[in-house]
Amino acid sequence: MDIKSLTLDELKTEVSKLGEKPFRAKQLYDWMHVKLAAGYEEMTNLSAAFRARLKEEYPYTSLELVQVQTSAIDGTKKYLFALSDGNLVESVLMRYKHGNSVCISSQVGCRMGCKFCASTLDGLERNLWPSEMLDQIYRISADIGERISNVVVMGTGEPMDNYDNLLRFIRLLTDENGLNISQRNVTVSTCGLVPQMRKLADEKLQITLALSLHATTDEKRKKLMPIANRYSISELMDACQYYFEQTGRRLTFEYSLVGGVNDTAEDAQELIALAKKQCCHVNLIPVNPIKERDFVQSDQQAILVFKNKLEKKQIACTIRREMGRDIDGACGQLRRRHLIDGRKGGTQE
Repeated sequence: MDIKSLTLDELKTEVSKLGEKPFRAKQLYDWMHVKLAAGYEEMTNLSAAFRARLKEEYPYTSLELVQVQTSAIDGTKKYLFALSDGNLVESVLMRYKHGNSVCISSQVGCRMGCKFCASTLDGLERNLWPSEMLDQIYRISADIGERISNVVVMGTGEPMDNYDNLLRFIRLLTDENGLNISQRNVTVSTCGLVPQMRKLADEKLQITLALSLHATTDEKRKKLMPIANRYSISELMDACQYYFEQTGRRLTFEYSLVGGVNDTAEDAQELIALAKKQCCHVNLIPVNPIKERDFVQSDQQAILVFKNKLEKKQIACTIRREMGRDIDGACGQLRRRHLIDGRKGGTQE
């Protein structure tokens, strides 16, 4: 049983099975989710016998730091963590004036096949447990000695493809007995799994849902994102409207600008037509080039022109600040480079 993925009530049940009083569950929960203990040995107000029993019966999730890269440009940190089975995941710490934001992975690899993403090049290995998602945040917070105030589930993997674990992760992350991060400070990204988007809407959480749109017609989207062969833009927009109706939360449309592919005046007009019908914010992303693909970033002038066209039509939009470009900034790049170096018998610098 994955003890760090249990709610406080579930933990009380497990602790009682071991013959311990219920308050021990609260102590244990506090060590895991507030004090961010890396192992049972740190839990000094629990008896040695109780800790030994826990260690014997409940494996403890604590990610091992393999590598960290720090950007010389903006201080962004990219972390590579090893899981208990030897798989690797990556996470990113971004520092803003409003606080520390962490972008986490939800899967080892990804099976969505988006053409501009390094995460999907080696396919999907497995889903992450709630504890493995949480511990990316916990290890980073412990490493820098500072609180994390914002969490973005936008790293490697498709969060909605790991729906049940994602939902439990959100519940634990925002639990008042744990880190107690506000739901409004949590963003979950999806490439557009319509049934799961609707299912999440029914939970009526106050998180932000970000849709990786990246194209304004089904034809163009199919060239970039295989998921578009399953769900049309019309179905996506209906799901977005449903999410807003159920939660009252404005959506974010993520739109990666690829030079000569989706950055034309016609694309801008089509995006305006879609966005005008939604309560949304458009986040324009200069695509982060990866060597395995031949996509190139739109030039700065084209990006500004595209943004201005949206703003003239009163579409709320921003250009995402580029962070960590000098440290394998794109999703999946650091993990992939590490894996390739390992296959070659190489070593990390």
